[in-house]
Amino acid sequence: MVGFSLPLSWATLFIIMGTSHRSGVLRRSNDTARLLLTTIMGMVLGYFIGASFPSVYLSKINLPSSLMTSLDIAFAEYPRSSTNSSFPEDHGTKSSHSTPKLPVLVYMNTTNLWTAHSVASLACNKLKADTKWLCLGYMHKLALSRSLKLIYVPTNPRGAESLPQGIVVSESDLYLRRLWGEPKEDLKRKPKYLVTFTVGFEQMYHIDAAVKKFSEDFQILLFHYDGRASEWDQLEWSHHAIHVSARKQTKWWYAKRFLHPNVVSAYDYIFIWDEDLGVEHFNADKYIQLVKKHGLEISQPGLEPNNGLTWQMTKRRGDREVHKDTEEKPGWCSDPLLPPCAAFVEIMAPVFSREAWKCVWHMIQVFVKLAEYHSASQNDLVHGWGLDFALRRCVDVSFYLYPAHEKIGVVDSQWIVHLVIPSLGNQGESDNGKAPWLGVRERCRNEWRIFQDRLSTADKSYLLPGVG
Repeated sequence: MVGFSLPLSWATLFIIMGTSHRSGVLRRSNDTARLLLTTIMGMVLGYFIGASFPSVYLSKINLPSSLMTSLDIAFAEYPRSSTNSSFPEDHGTKSSHSTPKLPVLVYMNTTNLWTAHSVASLACNKLKADTKWLCLGYMHKLALSRSLKLIYVPTNPRGAESLPQGIVVSESDLYLRRLWGEPKEDLKRKPKYLVTFTVGFEQMYHIDAAVKKFSEDFQILLFHYDGRASEWDQLEWSHHAIHVSARKQTKWWYAKRFLHPNVVSAYDYIFIWDEDLGVEHFNADKYIQLVKKHGLEISQPGLEPNNGLTWQMTKRRGDREVHKDTEEKPGWCSDPLLPPCAAFVEIMAPVFSREAWKCVWHMIQVFVKLAEYHSASQNDLVHGWGLDFALRRCVDVSFYLYPAHEKIGVVDSQWIVHLVIPSLGNQGESDNGKAPWLGVRERCRNEWRIFQDRLSTADKSYLLPGVG
């Protein structure tokens, strides 16, 4: 806090400071008339120059603590041993280390950075030669400190607001790059789509057949639940695939942790498939063409009717390319345009557009806020049961223009067979003589109930806030 009570322009103060220094020389020569004339001229000239700068009430200056921290650092770096480092206004004090108070106040309280630097440099130039260069160096340090402090970009991703926009990269990809050469020459082509399988080595034959159905436009990513990732090296395409290994984990556990929307943003579509799928009648490039043609944001291939079929919606129809609704067993559908009669695919072999996945990813192992427990991040649901009934929420934003049942569908002309091999289920543990897969199935059903409860609670909290 500086204790002046009258409003003065900064330029006026600079001229006074400069003339005060020259007046010291005049006093030594006893030239009183020259001193008086110079002072009056300085005040008049300072008044007109100061009119071009913002006037401030010095009594109201209160420097922010963040800026004072920068000043303290600069003070600490100032030469302590020099006896000539004091400034005119500090003569007569006992301190061996003083600072350019007026230039500092000018610099830190002038909005325009260029103006502040120019005017503060002018103030430094009016000091004695032995302190002039110290002052200019000090102002340079302040310039760097203040310019960094001035960067705040609220539109940057959360946590990166202090970075200039030109250096912020919030999205990534899974492209494999070299350790040598020019970065721009790393990729001969960029895959457009991402295909993930959650696999065990025992199903290598089926995965090998499936991968060969995907062209070079598809990046292959294998999630290994049995820890045997290196054994896949015997397959040539495996050398170009991405491998992530964590024992006894499900594909939704992997998806939540390794397929963040910002990480897979480079891909137009993301396939998240099981390992026990027969693909003899499937062609990935033709599948993508049909998905685009029919405007499907979430889809799956049709399932062979005679193998592992649970829902009528996913059953392949031989008389069309795509279907988007069906008739289920009596009482299964509360509305003919809601799951499982429409706006529905299974979690066995879903395919998501980039935009749909941005939403779906956030529903996996949902965040729930309960009044009695405050807020808690629930990362405990790993099987994904119940998620398929909620997928419509991620394409239902403009219901009347593009209702969910128009953007979710089954591609019939590119179909697959569910082989029903409980390989991951066998990774469970036997309990009281029960087969391992029975314990896994029980956990799946329990997770479905938990997911429904959490989703219902979240809806009520939003739609009926404050209602228990």
